[in-house]
Amino acid sequence: MSLYYVQKFLYQLNRDTAVQDEYRSNPQSALTGYELTGQEIEALTTPDIGLLYVLGVNGQILMHFAAFHRISWADYLQLMRDGIAEHGPVRAGVYAMTGYEGVDSHAAGLGQQSRAVHGIGSPGEAGIRP
Repeated sequence: MSLYYVQKFLYQLNRDTAVQDEYRSNPQSALTGYELTGQEIEALTTPDIGLLYVLGVNGQILMHFAAFHRISWADYLQLMRDGIAEHGPVRAGVYAMTGYEGVDSHAAGLGQQSRAVHGIGSPGEAGIRP
């Protein structure tokens, strides 16, 4: 896995309009020059926010990628939850190093209720009502 290159690409995409234009017209071409695995290329071109999160992409970088694809904030948070459900725990990066499992799990671990609001938190988790 090449988390560094995934994040480097996303960093460039978030800041460079030429990279954004190339990505919009030919995502595969925009990824040329980055040492990426097939799974990473697939996640970046789909886009698969949940898989990118599980692969370890930092949320501060990933949220801009989601916004670039016009994914709402609530959907972005849910896609990360779905990624964990589908692909398992975060594999690399800061979230894997700290064992962070999300707002709801963190709050429950502290014996607190999540402050996530309806539409953002997962129904049934840490006091979130459907």
